[in-house]
Amino acid sequence: MTTPKVARKAADKPTAQGEPMLPRAQWRDVLREVTLEVFSTMTGITLTFPAPSDEAAPAPASADASLSPHVTGMIGIAGAMRAVFSLRCSDRAAITIASQMLMISLEEAAAQKCDAIGEVSNMIAGHFKRKIGSGSSCTLTVPTVVVGGNYTIHCLEKGERLEFPVTCEGESLLVTLDIRS
Repeated sequence: MTTPKVARKAADKPTAQGEPMLPRAQWRDVLREVTLEVFSTMTGITLTFPAPSDEAAPAPASADASLSPHVTGMIGIAGAMRAVFSLRCSDRAAITIASQMLMISLEEAAAQKCDAIGEVSNMIAGHFKRKIGSGSSCTLTVPTVVVGGNYTIHCLEKGERLEFPVTCEGESLLVTLDIRS
């Protein structure tokens, strides 16, 4: 007797260790959980999320318009999953995060904001890939940090976007995962 073959979505395919990744339907919740954990552990900052009814997935253009980002940390994820993680925030939020993370004054933190946003982005992306079950079957790029106020992030390949806003010390941040496979 033969066992029927079951079609799997890309998100359910086994990793290099033979364990399946969590279904994509759970990834948004995992990304939210990981974001909270990293901020709490590394900066001591408690993030707040809008109420679920207020958090309808914004279109990329509307998200860009409402945040006015000045600092964006980006991490590429390659392997069993291909994605780009980004953390977008104001200059003031980036300085606050650096200050809290490094336990230095706001004045000193201004020079460290890019390193801090890159490192927080790296930690969130790394923790996320482990929690969904693709720990060693995916690699992360070196963080890229973009500074400026007049830009949008556009992925050339179509895919799925997980995106949600959070509030950090009164400042808005936008957490995004653009999934390509």
